[in-house]
Amino acid sequence: MADEVGFTRMTGARAEGDAPELGIGMLGYAFMGKAHSNAFKKLPYMMYPPVAKPRLVAIAGRNEAAVAEAAKRYGYEGYYTDWREMLGNDAIDVFDNGGPNDAHAEPCIVAAQAGKHIFCEKPLARSAEEAKQMLDAVNKAGVKNMVAFNYRFVPAIVQARQLIESGKLGRIYHFRGVYLQEWIMDPNFERVWRLQKRIAGSGALGDLGSHVVDLARFLIGEPAKVMGMTKTFITERPLPDGSGMGTVDVDDAVTMLLEFENGAMGTIEATRFAGGRKNHHAIEINGEHGTIVFNLERLNELNVYWNDEEPKETRGFHNVLVTEAYHPYWENWWPHGHIIGWEHSFVHEFHHFFNAIVNDVDVAPYGATFLDGYRNAVICDAIVESAASGRIVDIQYEA
Repeated sequence: MADEVGFTRMTGARAEGDAPELGIGMLGYAFMGKAHSNAFKKLPYMMYPPVAKPRLVAIAGRNEAAVAEAAKRYGYEGYYTDWREMLGNDAIDVFDNGGPNDAHAEPCIVAAQAGKHIFCEKPLARSAEEAKQMLDAVNKAGVKNMVAFNYRFVPAIVQARQLIESGKLGRIYHFRGVYLQEWIMDPNFERVWRLQKRIAGSGALGDLGSHVVDLARFLIGEPAKVMGMTKTFITERPLPDGSGMGTVDVDDAVTMLLEFENGAMGTIEATRFAGGRKNHHAIEINGEHGTIVFNLERLNELNVYWNDEEPKETRGFHNVLVTEAYHPYWENWWPHGHIIGWEHSFVHEFHHFFNAIVNDVDVAPYGATFLDGYRNAVICDAIVESAASGRIVDIQYEA
């Protein structure tokens, strides 16, 4: 049957100058596998024209039934039960590591040796020593690398950085950050992998605190000294298989003090024992000329106060809805006031990473590289050291 009058059929042929494909190999199919896959689907038609088109080549996981279902659900061409076999697939250009923390180092190092560009979930590693091995591997291989500190790509956070870079806040005096959740307060909550040091490396510190540490570095600069306290409130929990109780050997909560190289002072708190707090990630920055406040649960908003605003009788915080076309990334989304959500930060960060690959530009400073992941791990290790010794610890990075 002939096509109707006025209808033009798309041939599907790739036009000259069309965006290149980047083959994706994903490790992990749970929370982050879902979030990353969702971003791959959205990116080509929302970040338009796309710098690259993700091709979902394969996904890997140990549970064959679960990984097969994930491949079907998310639209991957196939699946593996062994990530080593997946990394031997020449169609894969980018290795996306969304596995548990103990599955970050070895797969990423092997991927680097195979010449794959690497995107890895946070924290980069369970320790600074492990993170340094990963950093050395990507540097030696010369592959692009990025750590999934996705809050760097929330438009309001980018706007905050741009305000600070412009000098409008003047000298920075304070950084104040919290990341509060409640999901393990029940003593009968099972001892999942995040509560085991050999798998996770740390508890609230690496899971939540590392995000706040990253934003502190991203917005303020390098810490010079830190002091920390950690606490485990529930030291035994039921094992998932019902065989009894297991020891919890990671922190449930952490509090830290920081002194930055530029003289600013900082405080950070992270806990999974804050009743009523679902995903409360808030920061406040006090500067010479003003203050910026951000809350992830209201991620389209930025509260800004200018110290010398006139008239002083009406001086106060401005609640800025960061949804105008001139705000970061908004030209790709909706008319102003039509808000976006948590999931869209992943679209922005993969767009950024793919641009670095295709156009051979730096991932830094707006994207977090493995160098940032390593330095984050150094700071987190210093917090643990300080908590154990009761002393202030100087931050020292290897060259």
